[in-house]
Amino acid sequence: MERSLKDYLSISLKGMAMGAADVVPGVSGGTIAFISGIYEELISTISGVKLSLFKTFKEEGFAAMWKELNGNFIIALFAGILISVFTVMRLANYLLENHPILIWSFFFGLVIASIWYVGKQIPKWNFKVVVALFLGAALAYFIVSLPGLSENTSIPFLFLAGAIAICAMILPGISGAFILVLLGAYKTITEAAHDFDFKTLAIFAAGAVFGLLSFSKILKWLFVHYSTITLAVLTGFIAGSLKKIWPWKEALETEIFGDKEVVVKEAVVMPWNYDGNPQTITALALMLTGFLLILILEWVATKKPVEVDGTN
Repeated sequence: MERSLKDYLSISLKGMAMGAADVVPGVSGGTIAFISGIYEELISTISGVKLSLFKTFKEEGFAAMWKELNGNFIIALFAGILISVFTVMRLANYLLENHPILIWSFFFGLVIASIWYVGKQIPKWNFKVVVALFLGAALAYFIVSLPGLSENTSIPFLFLAGAIAICAMILPGISGAFILVLLGAYKTITEAAHDFDFKTLAIFAAGAVFGLLSFSKILKWLFVHYSTITLAVLTGFIAGSLKKIWPWKEALETEIFGDKEVVVKEAVVMPWNYDGNPQTITALALMLTGFLLILILEWVATKKPVEVDGTN
């Protein structure tokens, strides 16, 4: 059906939430896309970017090509992501630096609810589905437990880092920013953005485009042919990422990236073993807030479902 301006504003707001999540090393924008109900359309739209669009443009004109591309959706979503990167990112960074327990508590509650939400989409549970879920959780847990690599600024590496990080950004449960930390590219990319180093950013962006177009096609194929197993693996991915966003952590190893200190190795601790003020009551309240937010989003989506038939 035709979307209204209100619908596109809603998509932009979801894009802002995705952008805010992606700049936090530990929270995935893909998770936000999933729980906000636009994940499969996002994957389908990205995988639909292909050379045949030029043929459509030549034979039927720009309007037909734009419709086939689902262009209005792309513009609305990425406008929200960009707005978030330049605005909400500052707030997220401030909260991470000054109130880490509180913001991680909110995200922890949000992700707990996300596990329930995504798992509920699985139509039938059986042994293979359970195995897929545990394998996804084990892989995500392993990834978030890895130590960071040393810095590398070579052109092939930056291209590869862009391809891998963007895949993580659209994969629920795995944070693209955290992958950059693991790869040793976080400092290089953040400094390039700060210093307007367009050469480095262009190499990284080229890798990101390559990774995005390639990986989205794989994900779309998996959803078409193995929807239940794919959902189970994604549920596992989200569950396995909980270690990274547990609010009470002890830093074991840090590195200085520009003017920022980023933890590259840490251990989870219980609130009563935390070296400092655990803020337990406030943290639990924010966990509950994050959890309830997902329930509210689901209630709103259920009350007014959005049907997509490929039109804008």
